[in-house]
Amino acid sequence: MFRNKEIPVYLFTGLLESGKSTCIQEVIEEGNFSDGAKTLLILCEEGEHEIDADLLMSNRISCVTVEEEDDFTEEACKKLQEQYKPDRVVIEYNGMWDMEELYGDVLPEHWIVVQTFATVNALTYQVYSSNMKPLLMAHFQLADLVIFNRCTEEMDKPAARRSVKAINRRAQVLFESEDGSVESNIDEELPYDVNAPSITLEDDDFGLWYLDISEHPEKYAGKTITFKGQVYRNLTFPKDAFVPSRKAMTCCEDDIAKIGFMCHFTGAAKLETDSWVTVTVRVQIQKSRKHEGNFPVLYADQVEPAEPPEEEVVYFG
Repeated sequence: MFRNKEIPVYLFTGLLESGKSTCIQEVIEEGNFSDGAKTLLILCEEGEHEIDADLLMSNRISCVTVEEEDDFTEEACKKLQEQYKPDRVVIEYNGMWDMEELYGDVLPEHWIVVQTFATVNALTYQVYSSNMKPLLMAHFQLADLVIFNRCTEEMDKPAARRSVKAINRRAQVLFESEDGSVESNIDEELPYDVNAPSITLEDDDFGLWYLDISEHPEKYAGKTITFKGQVYRNLTFPKDAFVPSRKAMTCCEDDIAKIGFMCHFTGAAKLETDSWVTVTVRVQIQKSRKHEGNFPVLYADQVEPAEPPEEEVVYFG
């Protein structure tokens, strides 16, 4: 009889030869699945690295392969659960298959994704980013941890990290060099003095500032920031609030959205939507359940009309 008990799922995604199998083996070797529970490993593509069979056996891991996307269905998952009766499931997902379909149609409702790893081969990252960016970004969007492996000294790690954070601010990003060393604290060289009490952002600085204050709001608490933005308001906003926003492209031209932070200003209701303004704001940090922690809220001392920047769209790469 099929039981609808909750099954935790650990999902490993990434494009071909990104190091998914190696990552899974390292996770197993570190003892993460050595608690005696039964694990079902579902392989959705044949990787360049084959996971050690003895390692699988010693950790009570059963391995099955699904070669065709059409064969990976909710019904197939339920049959695998009937057959193997796992306590948890690990999926090495084919990087060319549809991520949204996996979450929406393939995984049974009681299979709960508890952690998602996205692996990236740093040696091929730029090629994929230039030619298959929407597909690559789909893996970043859902990941809890993004691992760039085979990193060289020449790699622009801050730019790679920005590309992830622009689409998924909660993701942790690691960089693993060819010698096995791992970096997580990648210093971003900011184009302004973050230690100054007052900061004036150039038009091109907005993207870096937006990502940095989103990740480290405490650095900006109490500071005065001057920058240019486009007025955005909707019916859900308080009368004294608007967002001095910028259009940002996180993936491709079809994926442009406005970004910014709520700004309180007594004359907000009189501001013309989509008009450009230069704002001077004070930053306060507030608790937010929606954003799971501290979040910046702006209070405008001054709002003046402004000309649009030469480049209206913000890029993160």
